[in-house]
Amino acid sequence: MDYAIETEALTCRYGRKCAVDQLTMHVPVGSIYALLGPNGAGKTTTLKTLMNLRPPAIGTARVLGVDSRSLGPADLARIGYVSENQRIPSNLTIGEVEAFCRPWYPTWDAALATELRDRFGLDPRARIKALSRGTRLKVQCLLALAPRPRLLILDEPFSGLDPVVRDDLTTGVLSLADRDGWSVLLTSHEMDDVERLADHVGFLNDGRLVVEEPMAALLGRFRRVEVALADGAAVPAQRPSSWLGFAVEGRAVRYVESQAGPAAEAAWHAAFPGATIEASRMSLREVFVALTRSTAPAAVPGRSR
Repeated sequence: MDYAIETEALTCRYGRKCAVDQLTMHVPVGSIYALLGPNGAGKTTTLKTLMNLRPPAIGTARVLGVDSRSLGPADLARIGYVSENQRIPSNLTIGEVEAFCRPWYPTWDAALATELRDRFGLDPRARIKALSRGTRLKVQCLLALAPRPRLLILDEPFSGLDPVVRDDLTTGVLSLADRDGWSVLLTSHEMDDVERLADHVGFLNDGRLVVEEPMAALLGRFRRVEVALADGAAVPAQRPSSWLGFAVEGRAVRYVESQAGPAAEAAWHAAFPGATIEASRMSLREVFVALTRSTAPAAVPGRSR
């Protein structure tokens, strides 16, 4: 398989603090890959390292086949980058910003820029300083996509936006990426959008990659399990490591099964003979919470690739 991004034992430090720890990650070409994790998990540091904004302490990262430490102007011209922390000169109009950026990108597509401007409802005469936050993000997306990048990196760009603007951006940007075969790496706390759009997921916790796999596989193996114990039944003292968030309230037992399947179901019934057991599918948001709350996230079963 070809990868738009692959890292090997990537480690990043701020002084003595290890922000990213032995990260080995693979973003397939043409995929929409969501890098998830709680605040402080190392997501933004990872993106900065991939973009050669900071060097790794040890390990390697390759972006579009190039070592991240060697990325130059020609390589960066193939990468679109959008972040909530980006700044655009506020005294310029949208048209002036486009005119400034266009010469830096040999692959700038004027027809695509017009399509994006129309899709996002952008007036080229409007000054940046007069735009709302959501409209400024639309401008940033236009500037990132008009050069037709091979890789698009989105760092929490849609957080805090109203649902209409967020839908305009996510469907507009990521549908274009899907249409043209771009690879996308995004971080976001908007789990509903991520579940709808991403096809691969990586989950970071304390700088370590806990899970990396296709979205369908991840959602397919997590279940919320509720057990109504039979009269006089005891709770098993030994439990599989795949049971997360195990809790007992009277005769009710609740936990998350992270390796759902026939073998897991057989284990449930063996552990709770005579009990009524119900298992339900979980949303990505619920899986995210279960992984985040796990007291030993590194031990959560998951595939490394």
